[in-house]
Amino acid sequence: MAVQVPTHDQLRAIGDEIGLSLGRDDASSFIDIMRPFIAAYNVVDALPDHLPEVKYPRTPGRHPSSEENPHNAWYVKATVNGAPDGKLKGRTVALKDNIMLAGIPMMNGAATLEGYIPNVDATVVTRILDAGGTVLGKAHCEAFCLSGGSHTSARGAVHNPRSHGYSAGGSSSGSAALVAAGDVDMALGGDQGGSIRIPASFCGIYGMKPTHGLVPYTGIMPIEIFVDHTGPMTANVADNALLLEVLAGPDGYDPRQYNVRVQPCREAIGRGIAGVRIGIVREGFQAANAEEDVSAKVRAAADRLHRLGATVQELSIPMHLLGAAIWTPIGVEGLTQTMMHGDGYGVSRPDLYATSLMDFHRNWRAHANERSETTKVFTLLGTYIRRQHGSRYYGKAMNIVRRLTAAYEVALAQHDLLLMPATLLKATHGHADAAHYRAPARHDRGTHRHRTFSRRAYAADPARPPHRL
Repeated sequence: MAVQVPTHDQLRAIGDEIGLSLGRDDASSFIDIMRPFIAAYNVVDALPDHLPEVKYPRTPGRHPSSEENPHNAWYVKATVNGAPDGKLKGRTVALKDNIMLAGIPMMNGAATLEGYIPNVDATVVTRILDAGGTVLGKAHCEAFCLSGGSHTSARGAVHNPRSHGYSAGGSSSGSAALVAAGDVDMALGGDQGGSIRIPASFCGIYGMKPTHGLVPYTGIMPIEIFVDHTGPMTANVADNALLLEVLAGPDGYDPRQYNVRVQPCREAIGRGIAGVRIGIVREGFQAANAEEDVSAKVRAAADRLHRLGATVQELSIPMHLLGAAIWTPIGVEGLTQTMMHGDGYGVSRPDLYATSLMDFHRNWRAHANERSETTKVFTLLGTYIRRQHGSRYYGKAMNIVRRLTAAYEVALAQHDLLLMPATLLKATHGHADAAHYRAPARHDRGTHRHRTFSRRAYAADPARPPHRL
């Protein structure tokens, strides 16, 4: 894929785009200046990509039949057996379908990525296999991971296995459903603003959004580097601690990882909680869509922890209520620049770049109507803000985040943990239409029928506010 020297017309069109007037002589002059730089690009083009070795053989991926996929939670089934021994020997794992598994299709819930096959294993995949785990395939997730519901995947809605027709939450919808249904022992999810915690809550399993950077994100399609997390989703606490032990630690690639401290998580199990200081965050119960029975369950759990020996007291972090607003410029503008205009990765960080994904994904512009409504909303809004206001709100939100972090640190100086609901409401039945929806053939996606369905579901379901990613 050699880089060509631009033509006069190409360069003058680019000049028009950036507000630069170029006559023909100007264009000729700039083209001559660019020639050695273009030659340097072609030196880079000829060099190898230097991706990590793919260590374990695997079966070709296949799409399961509806009979073996009753909750529509699987995207692709493929068996990858890990090392003969290790912490995860005998354990089965599903991967959220934004995680790269070499040689196995990955679509990240989006029609525009269908057909992409990664050529590298994510670091977390290699660690699971090195620990003796068996990967059984890829779990459906929401389109580009941009939904707190389970209705936006291009291959149809994911059902909650606890009650068919209810939302499984999102965006790690398939991961939560497969664990809750007992199809796998463990799964990996991703969380930028609720995407592990919401489906774990809705499906009644245990989801962990680890400390930022504790688990390497290398080989996972990002949304925005400042808020990207990946972590374990399991049926019990002990398995969650076990999988986190396997996943955690620096990998030498991920720039999200700094001052990473790894601890033996399982050693804390069974110690009891006598003397543990728990702070109940008052503002964590105060959102307009909070359901009283959910709040009551969380407070009852706090009472039980108190009876088991913990010190429990209510506290106030007023700035907590601003969290979603502060997140919005970072999430919206970050994902627009990184995931969409940046062809899935963006630039300006020393990461391991999957250039095959960047090449495949940049074609989304030719199929923009096939994207989910949430993806359209974020891309339109992020592009609009950038054109009208530049990047000042992203920068301002990042500055304000430090104040919010400091407010939590003040509370944590007096408490060992802060307690509030993972989600403020129960799994919804509001996507009944989506429960039976299957995306039309590729050439039909993006039609009025598809857009009308998606907007109705998006607007009607309070479980899917825009900040739920």
